[in-house]
Amino acid sequence: MLESKSTFGLTWEPQIPTLLSSKTIPNGSQKLQNSLQNVVGKPDSGLIHGLFVPPNDPRKLNKLLRKQRKDTAGGNWFDMPAPTITPELKKDLQIIKLRSVLDPKRHYKKSDSKSKTLPKYFQVGTIIESPSEFFTGRLTKKERKTTFADELLSDPYLGQYRKRKIREIEEQKRPVGNEKWKNKGRQSYKRAKDRRQR
Repeated sequence: MLESKSTFGLTWEPQIPTLLSSKTIPNGSQKLQNSLQNVVGKPDSGLIHGLFVPPNDPRKLNKLLRKQRKDTAGGNWFDMPAPTITPELKKDLQIIKLRSVLDPKRHYKKSDSKSKTLPKYFQVGTIIESPSEFFTGRLTKKERKTTFADELLSDPYLGQYRKRKIREIEEQKRPVGNEKWKNKGRQSYKRAKDRRQR
């Protein structure tokens, strides 16, 4: 009669597949076999019998903990997380950096507008108006847009200001006097040469 073992609780046995053990291996794939054996039976991989065991070395343990730690601004900033930057958020952040150009009557403190890097930690919120500002400081439903860029583009006063500034810049850069009639460039030199030969 066969003896049966009595088991208490749960049992678990690792199931590691045999990799290319019974087949003959051609010479070209010798490296492949070595790499597969290294992956399965590697003692440094952190897997012992298929379970993860943290390393005993304190340096490796600290490195592992640093990887698992969330990317936040720190305790002084209430552990504000770093958000994922979408194209809409990127446009909004660029507009906020260039806000001094948008309105001629508002002046802002000079910040790091020269640098092209976007902030790593920030939060986006929604402004909720108080009931007392129902008629004065509230945006209507037509004026509300999904992004800050859409709101600025739909603003009629900002559109007029932008067109006026573009006209002023074009007038400054427009050549004056005879210069506007002269063709400059390589093609005009060829045309002048052709006229002289005729």
